[in-house]
Amino acid sequence: MPLVQDADVVAAVERILAATPGRAADDLSAAACVAIARSVLDMRSRRSRTVVLGICGPQGSGKSTLTAVLQRLFVGEAGLSVVTLSIDDLYLSRAARTRLAQDIHPLLITRGVPGTHDVELGIRVIGQLVDATAETQTRIPRFDKAVDDPQPRERWDIVTGRPDLIVFEGWCVGAIPQPEAALATPVNDLEREFDADCTWRTYVNTQLSGRYQDLFARIDILTLLRAPGFERVATWRQQQEDELAARSANLPAAARSRIMSGEEIRRFVSHYERITRHMLSEMPSRAGLVVDLDADRKVTGIHRISPAKQD
Repeated sequence: MPLVQDADVVAAVERILAATPGRAADDLSAAACVAIARSVLDMRSRRSRTVVLGICGPQGSGKSTLTAVLQRLFVGEAGLSVVTLSIDDLYLSRAARTRLAQDIHPLLITRGVPGTHDVELGIRVIGQLVDATAETQTRIPRFDKAVDDPQPRERWDIVTGRPDLIVFEGWCVGAIPQPEAALATPVNDLEREFDADCTWRTYVNTQLSGRYQDLFARIDILTLLRAPGFERVATWRQQQEDELAARSANLPAAARSRIMSGEEIRRFVSHYERITRHMLSEMPSRAGLVVDLDADRKVTGIHRISPAKQD
């Protein structure tokens, strides 16, 4: 049976990391990948049903790269069937967010915060995958950020049967709401200037307390990539924009025009500051695994905090 021994997992992860380009791959620790892989493989050895792995972390922390590495590991080395789903792929259409901006608060035009996802779609997709028979065909939604809208349904990936593993990743995956009293004090200039009456952050928090919790309840193993503080998030996001700019000569003009300036990045990440700070504070006490990152995104520690969900 493949990947029975930890040494096999380590060797496989190191091979994959060596072949994975990009800054985030360089920063990923083989030990972190091995710890996550071992948690998944241990759970798979105890039960036959699909395992749902949640990966949470601030923008720029390496979630997408980690997901890609784990997919290659589990498919290519462990022989598992794997489906990946980003919470970004559940974004509402721009038209739907425009209606929210008009009816509730203008800040809801910006995708990302709870309330700007099609949570019911996420619940249906994961539920159908987990309960699938050998003949079940499940369409996996994808969002096209270039046009700021979901891809047409006919372009969604189709998965046949029940996968061994679902990797569900996103910046707020597994987040829980704040106490209502915590919303009163703004955390940044965005909230002070554009949400003085707390309408936006109250709506976001209320959404997070509802069906998002039903969606996150499907997660068996929650992994947090823990930044040293929210202050690093803008820097990491800037690095992503710099890498995009370096490749911009090969991108369409519309894509080049969306590369953000430093000031635009600072305003953009301000939308996610409140929930990110809350997650960094409270999630480590309940996540299955916590991967500590330093200011340069190097892994400095790995902690198994709580046992994975039991059958």
